[in-house]
Amino acid sequence: CLCPAPSNKRRRCCESNSQCYGGSGGALLVLALLALAIWLGVRYGTRLSTTVTIYNENNDDRIEDPLPIFDTCPNNTVQCDGIVDCKLGSDENNCVRFGEGNSLQVRTSEDGRFLPVCYKGWDERYADQTCTQLGFRNSYVTKAAKSQTQSIGLTLTSRSSSLIQGAVKVSSSCPSQETVSLQCVDCGQQQSTSRIIGGSIAKTGQWPWQLSLHFRGSHICGAVLISPVFAVTAAHCFPSKALAPSTQWKVYAGVVSQDNLPQPYLVEKILLNENYNSRTNDQDVALLKFTSPVVFNDKVQPVCLPTSGQQIPPGQKCWTSGFGTTEAGSGTVSKDLMEVSVDIIDTRVCNSPRVYGGAVTRNMICAGNLEGGKDSCQGDSGGPLVCQGDSRWFLVGITSWGAGCGERNKPGVYTKVSSVLPWIYRKMQEVK
Repeated sequence: CLCPAPSNKRRRCCESNSQCYGGSGGALLVLALLALAIWLGVRYGTRLSTTVTIYNENNDDRIEDPLPIFDTCPNNTVQCDGIVDCKLGSDENNCVRFGEGNSLQVRTSEDGRFLPVCYKGWDERYADQTCTQLGFRNSYVTKAAKSQTQSIGLTLTSRSSSLIQGAVKVSSSCPSQETVSLQCVDCGQQQSTSRIIGGSIAKTGQWPWQLSLHFRGSHICGAVLISPVFAVTAAHCFPSKALAPSTQWKVYAGVVSQDNLPQPYLVEKILLNENYNSRTNDQDVALLKFTSPVVFNDKVQPVCLPTSGQQIPPGQKCWTSGFGTTEAGSGTVSKDLMEVSVDIIDTRVCNSPRVYGGAVTRNMICAGNLEGGKDSCQGDSGGPLVCQGDSRWFLVGITSWGAGCGERNKPGVYTKVSSVLPWIYRKMQEVK
C-alpha cells in the first residue's frame, strides 16, 4: 500500500525513556568513548559502510531497527584501485557510473573524481567485464563517443584486474577525444505506443517493465524491472516480520490484468535500503533479486536507469502506472493495469505550506496535478514514474507516499531514483 504523508512531529532529546548526560560527566563519557574508538581503529583497522538487511530462505525475520554490520578494512585501504581490501568489498563499490549519453565514468583512486574512459584499446571484453561487475549479465552495446572538450580521461593499462577501476590510469587526454559509451541492457522500449485516478487502462506491452508483486496470492505492490534478475520497489512494501520471507513472494511480469496471470518468477532476496526511514519515508527503496532470469519479449522489457546527474525539469510530462485503487477509500485494487500522465512538480512548490510543508526530502520527487484528479494511489506503491528521453523511457521515481488519492494540492511523492542510484548499483554488485 501507499505510505501516508509523514508526520511533521519531531522527537525531542530526553523524552520518555531516554537518558540524558550533561556537564562534565557527559564530556568525560564522550572522551572515553572517543579513546576507545581510536584504540579499536588502530587495533582492528578502519571500519567502513554498513551492509544491508537481507531476507532470504535462511533468514525469515526482519529486525525493525537493525544494528549496522560494519565492513572491516585495513588502515592502508585505497578505494577504487581494483584491489579488494575490505572484508565485504565495500572499498570497491560505487566506483563506476554512467553519465550523459551512457558515458562510462570510473572513479579514480587518486582523488575520487569520476572520469570518462578513453576508447582506445576498448573492446567487448572490457564492456562485458564492466557490466558484469555492476550486476548485469553482460553488455548490450558499446561504442566510441566524441568528447567536445580536450579533457582528462582514463586510459587502459596492461594490468590484469577483474574490476575496471583496476585496469585504468589517469591520462591528460583521450586519443582523438574519443571516450567509451556503454549500455549494459537494452532498455526503455515500448512495444505499444498508443496512449489510475484520472487515468485509463494500459495496453499490453505499453509499460513492459511494470511488475506485480504478490504475497501469498494477493497483489501487494508494484515493482520495476531493471535487468533480467533485478527489480526495484518500495521498502515500505515490507513493513513487518510476516512479510519478510522472500519465499512467500512472487513476481508477475507482462501483466495487464490480475485475472490473467502468467507463470510467476520467485524472489531469492529482498534487500532494503539501510537508510530507509519509515517515519519520513526517506530513501524508500528496495532491491529484489530473482531465482532465475526474466525472459524478455514484447510484453516484458526492463526500464532504463537514469544517468548520473540526470535532471528532469518541472513541468515535464511523465507517466506512472500500477494496479492501485481507482478511487480514494476503495479497499480493493484494480484488476487492470492503470496508467496516468503526470507533470513533474518543483520541489519548492511541493514543500510549500499549502502542499506538504517541508516533508519532501532531496531524495524525493513530486508529480501529479495540484488541481487534483491525476495521481497514483494505494497499491501502486513500488511502481514506476517514467519519463521519456532520446526515444527511451527512464525510471525517474518509485511510487512512495501521498495524502489521499488525487486530492487538490496533494500530488504523489516518489523516491527519486537518481538519488538512490549509487545504492542500487552497489547492491547489484554485492549480490550478483
